[in-house]
Amino acid sequence: MLKTAFKPKWIAALLGALLIATGFVALSGWQFGSSTTEPVVKIDETEVPVPLTEHYAPGVEMLGSKADQIVEFSGHFIPGTDVLIKDRVDDDNLGNWVVSAFAVDGAKDDAAMAVVRGWQPETTTPSSAPKGTIEITGRLLPPEGPELNYDLRNPALATLSSAQLSNNWDLKLYTGFVTAHSLTANGQPVTQPGLESIYVGPQPQEAQINWLNVFYGIEWVVFAGFAFFLWYRMVRDDYQRGMDDIAEDAAAQAAAREQLPEN
Repeated sequence: MLKTAFKPKWIAALLGALLIATGFVALSGWQFGSSTTEPVVKIDETEVPVPLTEHYAPGVEMLGSKADQIVEFSGHFIPGTDVLIKDRVDDDNLGNWVVSAFAVDGAKDDAAMAVVRGWQPETTTPSSAPKGTIEITGRLLPPEGPELNYDLRNPALATLSSAQLSNNWDLKLYTGFVTAHSLTANGQPVTQPGLESIYVGPQPQEAQINWLNVFYGIEWVVFAGFAFFLWYRMVRDDYQRGMDDIAEDAAAQAAAREQLPEN
């Protein structure tokens, strides 16, 4: 069969199969390369504080490129807006976030931001928010879905939903909220009696795998192998036809000799 494979037409066919297989392998590599997506924003970018009013605008859906960013802004807390968000963990202890509305200086339409200003273990009334102009540095996070509180004995809300808080406070709010990592006034730290400061770390930055692209990548490799298999089958069929022709010629010659008269 090797002699058959070296016929000029099958050498040309092999080169064609090699070219086609190369294209399939290239497509496979492209599919595998597209199967993983890098995080929208990397940690080394999210951890550098940026001005809130330049990074994100109120009334706009929070996309992945905006969320999880450390932001800084100034303004003042709006009195009478303190709420508790239950079932929040601090150093393995279950307690409540204390959230207050914060009027952001320079915000479009005088929008306010829901700010998590601390954590407390009990559902008691928290200490009042600091007064005057406050500078805040914290992490901008997407809103949580609203959820009704069916436990009338617990005044804390189940989730931190900016839409729900906007209705409760009758204020125009940014979508999302900020967990305050530091609160300062005139460059000095602000104390909040009864509240512990919180820190929310960056969200996991894992690459996502698209298994459909992985399947297509494997499929293209199979197609590349099939190109060589098809060439092999054609060469084998040509070889088999040649052997059949030889066998038929031998049978015909044998039959002819049997028909010759004996001397």
